[in-house]
Amino acid sequence: MKVHLKQIPPEGLHLEGEEDCLIPELEAEGVRCVGPMQYKIDIGVSEGSLWANGLFKQPVELTCVACLEKFVHDIKVPAFALHTELHGPETVDLGPFMREDILLNLPAHPRCDREGERVCKAAAAIAAAAETKRKADWSALDKLKLRK
Repeated sequence: MKVHLKQIPPEGLHLEGEEDCLIPELEAEGVRCVGPMQYKIDIGVSEGSLWANGLFKQPVELTCVACLEKFVHDIKVPAFALHTELHGPETVDLGPFMREDILLNLPAHPRCDREGERVCKAAAAIAAAAETKRKADWSALDKLKLRK
């Protein structure tokens, strides 16, 4: 996302829109963009520096570490903030800064049930197995005959 400095008025500029995926090289790692990045950013120039703040989200397809099924997750950056000095070019590329925030918000161990919208099959199977095992343990105590 490139911004032409001469198009930014003194009071700042509000930008909303969509941008192509900033992390295409992560497909080899099992992270695939499934849509464009959506952003709402305010940009301004002050005393030889560029500032920007806002929010953006990038929908990606990840693989659950528990059940190994693919699921869609929105990488959300709700408080993007940038302040950088200007060094001569007429345009500034915000892409590398936004890309860094996306990578920082990428879950290290993605789980499909993280947002609470679905139940992970692996977690449900583990819970069912644990419940079955607990019942078997108590049934052994029911058979115990104690002398009075």
